Amino acid sequence: MSGDRFRLDVQERGRLGSPESRRLRRQGLVPGVLYGNGSPRPFVVEERALRAALTTDSGLHAVLDVVVDGESGAHPSILKEYQRHPIRGHVAHIDLQEVRLDRPIQAAVQVHLVGAEDAPGVREGGVLSQPSTAINVEALPMEVPESIDVDVSAMEMGDTLRLEDVKAPEGVTLLDDLHDTVIATVTAPTREVEPEETAEEAAEGEEGELEGEAPEGAADEAAGGDAAGEPGTTQD
Repeated sequence: MSGDRFRLDVQERGRLGSPESRRLRRQGLVPGVLYGNGSPRPFVVEERALRAALTTDSGLHAVLDVVVDGESGAHPSILKEYQRHPIRGHVAHIDLQEVRLDRPIQAAVQVHLVGAEDAPGVREGGVLSQPSTAINVEALPMEVPESIDVDVSAMEMGDTLRLEDVKAPEGVTLLDDLHDTVIATVTAPTREVEPEETAEEAAEGEEGELEGEAPEGAADEAAGGDAAGEPGTTQD
């Protein structure tokens, strides 16, 4: 389960726009917006503090107690969306959503397959595929799991594991279609089949062999034919 709460100190920002955002990033700050019951509140947060908040055991599902500079109260929030720098990879902008801890929220949770190396179908050479890498769940903010582990160690060749086969963690409701959502499959490896020779290709091959074949008796004439005779015989 999530269970992690992290205090995140932010400062309100009055100046908006791309030039201002670039200036903030050069100073090691990340611009963001806090969404709640009222109007969206633009803020800025230290990049190091934000990175620490999002690398707890709960990862991106941690509950952040956002404290705006000059205010005493905290705003329990979750990560709504974030953007990364296309080259450097660090977080360039973040959106937070204020939540109530006593009301369930919906979130997308990663699915991790475990025990693949022990699956009989895989040991026989089968190919394990994971069509669904994330599923949608509903839970209280403090109970949203960082990920859900699914055991595939018993999968045989040709097996299909669906969401209906997955046991949801306590307090978590699975929102996707239980039957149509495929989590994992084990299929036989594909074999490359050489195309069969067509009748036209076979005829062309035979014609080529005939064109290159020496006339009957040519081998005998090259070896001397009847003039050589057989060893130990005399000719008339």
